[in-house]
Amino acid sequence: MFSLGSWLPALPGLAWGWALLDAILQGLVGACAISVLCSLLKVYLYIQCLNNPERQAEKEAIRAQRWVLEPLHMVVLTGVLALVGSRVAALVVLEFSLRAVSTVLSLSKGAHSSQLYLLCQYSLGCGVSCSLSFLLEGAPHGTCNLALAAGLAGLLATYAQRLARHVCTLYELHSRARYCGICILLLAAGHGIPRLLRNALAVTFAVADLAAVALINRDFLSTAEAVRFWTPLTICYTLLVIYMQEEPRQSTGGWPVYQTVLVRMGGLFILLLTVGRWTDILHVLVSLLGELWCLLRAGVMLEACRRQ
Repeated sequence: MFSLGSWLPALPGLAWGWALLDAILQGLVGACAISVLCSLLKVYLYIQCLNNPERQAEKEAIRAQRWVLEPLHMVVLTGVLALVGSRVAALVVLEFSLRAVSTVLSLSKGAHSSQLYLLCQYSLGCGVSCSLSFLLEGAPHGTCNLALAAGLAGLLATYAQRLARHVCTLYELHSRARYCGICILLLAAGHGIPRLLRNALAVTFAVADLAAVALINRDFLSTAEAVRFWTPLTICYTLLVIYMQEEPRQSTGGWPVYQTVLVRMGGLFILLLTVGRWTDILHVLVSLLGELWCLLRAGVMLEACRRQ
């Protein structure tokens, strides 16, 4: 099969040809997963705000979000997820999994479960990308499988966006008139959206964690080399989890969320300076941009979750 790499110059950490196409398709599937998550959360938060007279300002803020920026959001996320290497993406997935377990265990102490869904956006994209990279490694028709997955994911993301747009535009009218099947279904079962997301994310990250461990371990030639990498990584992640325990008590505004991202990525940056490769450092910086982009895009919903 013809390969672009036969005449294009090679860049470190970025393969040309079909490998580049695979990376873009994996990034697109991850971006679609993030889009579905955000659309369903937007539906849930809008309905919750609509049913609470004290949260009408939040409802209007969610409705006022510009839908024309959604394609740009998808393009940026696809590019970021395609650029991030599987090694750093796997580390991001493992870090979020530990943070999620810690947050779930501390829910009785005041943590925000709805906010956790928004904080996992970029990690979800990395998890989907890692899972696809691991499951399709060595597959004879991997590119075709990725193209099919991207098509299905794009179709699902499109319908989820249409649902969110329909709810933000017509749900208030249709829920009173009781003549729209979609709005009647949401009126009766809309409260179950968080449970649906929780189950879907649990399965996704369970697969992603297994894939992440396998992708990281394949780079080690001996057990001693693996121990030299996993020992500082475990210490770093333990310290991060301890820091995250204090986040819910300090979250009085939007800044602590961004501060947490900087601390997490800074810790990963320092760790990879000692046990990683120079390409990993570049990928961490790209991951930081991806995390900040997701949080900026979901700023209105993050504020609604915090107040909830």
